[in-house]
Amino acid sequence: MCLSIPARVVEIDGNMAKVDVGGMLREISVDLCPDVALGEYVLVHAGFAIQRVDEEEARQALDLLKKLADSYEAY
Repeated sequence: MCLSIPARVVEIDGNMAKVDVGGMLREISVDLCPDVALGEYVLVHAGFAIQRVDEEEARQALDLLKKLADSYEAY
């Protein structure tokens, strides 16, 4: 099973980009999504942007992931 995380693109430099994942910046490859633009959301898996997603879909996924994380903190 694979898990991809939505992230907002904040900087692009050639085939690399910096993305914001819940306030943390990560550097990823955009080789699989070469036409991605600043401000767009992408799904990130294993250091690669694998697909663009719209902002609403990204926010819903991030909210769900936060709820899951919060439920583990209760233990």
